[in-house]
Amino acid sequence: MSSSPSIITCKAAVAWGAGQPLVIEEVEVSPPQPQEIRIKVVATSLCGSDVAAWESQPIFPRIFGHEAAGIVESVGDGVIEFKEGDHVLTLFTGECKRCRHCTSNKSNMCRALGLERSGVMHSDRKTRFSIRGNPVYHFCAVSSFSEYIVVHSGCAAKVSPNAPLEKICLLSCGVATGLGAAWNVADISKGSNVAVFGLGTVGLSVVQGAKLRGASQVIGVDINPEKVEKAKDFGVDVYLNPKDYDEPIHEVIKRMTDGGADYSFECTGDTRATTSALQSCCDGWGLTVTLGVPKAKPEITAHYGLLLTGRTLRGSMFGGWRPKSDIPSLVDKYLNKVVRFYTYPKVNKHEVVSESKKTAPFEQ
Repeated sequence: MSSSPSIITCKAAVAWGAGQPLVIEEVEVSPPQPQEIRIKVVATSLCGSDVAAWESQPIFPRIFGHEAAGIVESVGDGVIEFKEGDHVLTLFTGECKRCRHCTSNKSNMCRALGLERSGVMHSDRKTRFSIRGNPVYHFCAVSSFSEYIVVHSGCAAKVSPNAPLEKICLLSCGVATGLGAAWNVADISKGSNVAVFGLGTVGLSVVQGAKLRGASQVIGVDINPEKVEKAKDFGVDVYLNPKDYDEPIHEVIKRMTDGGADYSFECTGDTRATTSALQSCCDGWGLTVTLGVPKAKPEITAHYGLLLTGRTLRGSMFGGWRPKSDIPSLVDKYLNKVVRFYTYPKVNKHEVVSESKKTAPFEQ
């Protein structure tokens, strides 16, 4: 029998304050507690939600990152679902399979393991990271910008060992969110018109999902013309840059679609785009799904008449997927080449991470 897990010392990118460069630090990672697993992170990606929280939230020091794939290093007491060596995806919102939401088949918003906002673990409201005995806080109870992490077993999904971890980490958030918004939340119908605001990883996944459902026309809206080629490769039929027009972009879309799109999606994290997306929909049945996490001005402003005439505005968390139950099937779709991923060029880590440790506030 293997010995009990001990503390691991490893490297992590630590944020010491809002908007401050991340610092590569040596951190101590505690053993997994009951119903928890410790994971060696193989691959992680950067999401806009990480950036938004890094720039604005007050919880520091903190380790960000929530889209990750890795290998189970050890398991805590009571864990029977995972064993050492399993390949897993982390889940920023978990699934206990027992609460009202998990058993309803109407929601993926687990009441026990839902989105954690306080920088601690779900189970005991403590951290598993420390530097010289002082706590370092989590992000979404994942914190994948570390070589090793501890997560609740309900916040991880076992996946095929044949899946490339450096690719499928995107299913921990961005790609799954976009595909789910198209399939689960909007349930796009064949022959429909679709407008997608924002053509990053999430937006391209919405585009892909719409095309796989048989949408007849997908309009992509983005202010960055460098995204056009890849967007069209994923299925965008018409690209619109709001800067190229003297009229509101929703008027252009309404003219192109004989009164408005059947479905529109906001994938930018800008509530002004949510309003534009809602205005772009047709009367009677137009549906707008908002996916982005705003960095500022979280309030949505829209004339009540847009809803009175039959439009619907819906929010979406993780594309409506039940995390543990559904995500492994998405990995299988990737392996069977039903869906594909695209990421924009990597950011040089030296643009956002400092190698210096001189500013660590614990050094009194």
